[in-house]
Amino acid sequence: MSHYPILYALVGGVGIVLFWRGVWHVADDMGLGSWTSIIISLILLLMTGLFVSFFIGHYIIFSGLKQEKKIEEKEEEEIKADLDLQRAQMKILFDLKEKIGNIEKDINDIKSKL
Repeated sequence: MSHYPILYALVGGVGIVLFWRGVWHVADDMGLGSWTSIIISLILLLMTGLFVSFFIGHYIIFSGLKQEKKIEEKEEEEIKADLDLQRAQMKILFDLKEKIGNIEKDINDIKSKL
């Protein structure tokens, strides 16, 4: 399916919509009111930790899939290695910005000579 992203998105979208439609109908069949639904959902989301992760973004999910450790679980050397990598990446970006600036200056010089 990953070779056909649009088809994958359509199948996934239909699956998600049908899942939530089913949840909605089950809640209706059980006679759950608005406040009862809110209380049950808050309890479930807080117990699983999804309440916070949903409202702050999907970073937690992606870091879990990548099997990344939380900052407090990392050892000092891992943190230093991450910082070194970030510094190296920033240096590359600054170098590229400088090169692009030089190219832009050269182009402007050529334009002024023409």
